[in-house]
Amino acid sequence: MSRFEAFEKNVDRYEAWFEHHRPAYESELEAIRALLPKNGEGLEVGVGTGRFAAPLGICKGIDPSPAMAKLASERGIEVRFGVGENLPYEDSQFDFVLLVTTTCFLDDVPAALGEAYRVLRPGGYILIGLVDRESSLGKVYEERKQNNVFYRDATFLSTDEVVTYLKQTGFCDFVFLQTIFQNLEDIKEVKPVKPCYGEGSFVVVRGTKPSVPTRYPRTA
Repeated sequence: MSRFEAFEKNVDRYEAWFEHHRPAYESELEAIRALLPKNGEGLEVGVGTGRFAAPLGICKGIDPSPAMAKLASERGIEVRFGVGENLPYEDSQFDFVLLVTTTCFLDDVPAALGEAYRVLRPGGYILIGLVDRESSLGKVYEERKQNNVFYRDATFLSTDEVVTYLKQTGFCDFVFLQTIFQNLEDIKEVKPVKPCYGEGSFVVVRGTKPSVPTRYPRTA
């Protein structure tokens, strides 16, 4: 089974998670929003059903699942079919690129980050939202992933690993925010956002493509 097939077959279950865990979901939105540029054209890689792109005002997305993309389109997102490792966009087209809980489903993380770098304008931002593998929630997901239809084939990463990949790609000037400081079932209201990482289970990393790039990764 491909990594996206579980999403294609379980759209309703995916959507139900956000409703059941709405305070946690809105906490994640707030963490991303705090680092998201206020202006400019953005792209979400792994847009899914548009649960993040739509409320964040991101109008373009890419996803390999037609069923997920259909819902994203209904939420006003212009969706193209494809994967992060081969983005169907021109060089230097976007001011920011967002990936939310997407890196764990990529077949080739360096290739996908290289593609994000390519489509970003100089001075543009990449934002990655992830459940840190070393966090309390990350450890639970890792331990139980064989019983989870979505995470069964996921490869969870730590924040440090993500930063290493970003540095190797050419990104710099990293900023971090974190949230989700307790079990999901115990979260009854939107949680605060704190700087850095290492305490919260959900981390947002923002990196910058240099205005004068020292390298320009390309994928084959």
